[in-house]
Amino acid sequence: MEPIVLTHGGAGAPASAKDGADAAAHRGLEEGDALAMALAATCVLEDDPRFNAGTGANYRLDGETIELDASVMTSDGRSGAVACLERVQHPILVAARVRERTPHLLIAGGGATAFARRQGFPDYDPGTKERRSHLERARALLLQRRFAEPGFEAWQILAERDEVKALWNFSTDYPGDTVGAVTRDESGAFAATASTGGTLFTLRGRVGDSPLIGCGVFAGPRGAVACTGAGEEIVRRFLAKTVYDALARGNGARATIDAALAEIPAAIPMGILAVTSTEHAHGCNREMPVGVAARPKVAPAPRRG
Repeated sequence: MEPIVLTHGGAGAPASAKDGADAAAHRGLEEGDALAMALAATCVLEDDPRFNAGTGANYRLDGETIELDASVMTSDGRSGAVACLERVQHPILVAARVRERTPHLLIAGGGATAFARRQGFPDYDPGTKERRSHLERARALLLQRRFAEPGFEAWQILAERDEVKALWNFSTDYPGDTVGAVTRDESGAFAATASTGGTLFTLRGRVGDSPLIGCGVFAGPRGAVACTGAGEEIVRRFLAKTVYDALARGNGARATIDAALAEIPAAIPMGILAVTSTEHAHGCNREMPVGVAARPKVAPAPRRG
């Protein structure tokens, strides 16, 4: 079977960041199995400060905290995830350690950070000057819209649909949302990953779709799916599992993604990657840098004589 790696840099990230998604896909293709392919590709995305995962992740509104979420799932049903992890360079590798070395599915907060340290991941500051500047602009917008009045809580933004649209428009002036990958190896095994620093205008401790299996990612014997966009909306729709189930019923990847996106209101950014044993597809209702790398299976040389 033809090995393939699909990567994305997030719903709303500009097409100019496609080179980063391409580099990640080609790096993943250097590995031999689906899990290693997905992890290697995602690490490249986490190291690219243009993307909101690992280095270059968003600050929370407190101006001090960067919380990292990540998950990985393979077609044998095994998964691992971390949420609200702090000060780690590659959260996707910590999620993989949860899968490999614990009986748990998800570790969060201070426990996730402590687990990372015990596993040998050193202290690392993922903040960048660009994200700090982005935060200050976001705060200025909040003040301009009089959200910072006495008694204001950031979650109130979510109740103001007109304001949500304006804030999403602001958010997508900058590259970055969840990054992720889906892979298929020569044996026909699949893997899916997601990694993110979370969306803007969220309280400390907020958890979106990325570390929730069946929401941000899902993989099984029939394929792999990774989602990006407005996390709360992805969770409400159990989107990755919903798309996977359609693929498992035999629906085409392209038609399945198009149908899923058609159910999403236009104001809500959303993107999807999918791969099956016979095809792959991606779609987004915004710009989304996507990388695709495939290695044709080499047929055995004919016998002589």
